[in-house]
Amino acid sequence: MNFNPADTNILIIEDEIAIAEGLVDLCELNGYKVKHAADGETGLAEALTGAYGLILLDLMLPGIDGFTVCDKIREQDKSVPIIILSAKNSDEDIINGLKYGADDYISKPFSVPMLLARIEAVLRRSTQMMESEGRMVAGHLKVNFREYAGTRGKEELSFTRKEIEILEYLWNNRDRAVPRAELLKKVWGYENVESVDTRTVDIHITKLRKKIEDEPSHPKLLVTFRGEGYQMRSSPECEKST
Repeated sequence: MNFNPADTNILIIEDEIAIAEGLVDLCELNGYKVKHAADGETGLAEALTGAYGLILLDLMLPGIDGFTVCDKIREQDKSVPIIILSAKNSDEDIINGLKYGADDYISKPFSVPMLLARIEAVLRRSTQMMESEGRMVAGHLKVNFREYAGTRGKEELSFTRKEIEILEYLWNNRDRAVPRAELLKKVWGYENVESVDTRTVDIHITKLRKKIEDEPSHPKLLVTFRGEGYQMRSSPECEKST
């Protein structure tokens, strides 16, 4: 399934006018429809209209910071793709950005081809999500992929779009180790995985374990095989992991 840039509205939330103008020109030149918001409060209000297929979000914003904007968007909309663009590039910043529900995190300064490739990858993956009802049941864990929700025993669970995409891919390929490079290609849609920071995968896996595992530090469902990748088990009975 292909996507058409002309059908995609992009919201850019960025307070530095020079950067914002460059992003607007770049996106429009490549066929996207674009709107710009220069502060967190305006950007959040615009994002919550539901009119956008992608949000490019700076973190250091006047008024409401980008982390809060991302978090509040995710409270109401778990499906819209969010890419954080920020000069803050520490491990803590990246972890926080993904924790609040961003699909991708790109550090400034960035190259134009790389940014366009990451935008296209996120949007392409978004259009390729399965339309049929999808569910997983593993022990007392139940997840409805289409509703971004599930239960672990009696506990209600809520997932972001990216978390669901990861779970769905791992579940469809359960009982085998899926390499990080394969996840980056199939879930994130990246062609050139050598240039992508694999911490993005690891951070999302850590987040998922906190939701689906009874003991996240000793996973039984989503296990790691060093040098091979991540494996989703069809049952939690086998405890061997490395």
